[in-house]
Amino acid sequence: MHNTVICPGSFDPVTLGHIDIITRASKMFDNVIVGVFVNGDKHPAFSIEERVAHLQKTVGDIPNITVMSCDGLLADCAKELGASAVVRGLRAVSDFEYEFQMALTNRKLNPELDTVFLASDAGYTYLSSSIVKNVASLGGDISNFVPACIHDEIFNRLNMKGTE
Repeated sequence: MHNTVICPGSFDPVTLGHIDIITRASKMFDNVIVGVFVNGDKHPAFSIEERVAHLQKTVGDIPNITVMSCDGLLADCAKELGASAVVRGLRAVSDFEYEFQMALTNRKLNPELDTVFLASDAGYTYLSSSIVKNVASLGGDISNFVPACIHDEIFNRLNMKGTE
């Protein structure tokens, strides 16, 4: 059985919720590819190279995790990389409808691709990259939201209050 999965996202910025899902997936599957994608609907605060570097700093030391940038359709990327499943985190019921639609679309585009949903740790159900951006932009404490090793870089980039 092929046991490679992909954890896709824009990761702008990486949160502790993302890290939780990725590390839990690494305990369940032989190979986890963390795919950093460009989301055309969003205006990123960090370049794709910076986001890859952030993830490499936080999960790159886990032997069965590979971090890389990806473009195009997730279904195509997964096929090219030999991933048999997509791993997605669900924070709340409100995430499910969108994620379910994406899972069905990816399955239609790549019939060999399944989606595995992991329920978010209860401590991270409220957490999103948007919340991190909002709190940091107003000078708030994001130390409970992002990995310590990249905290300063994220805070310094997003803190608009400190630049006034």
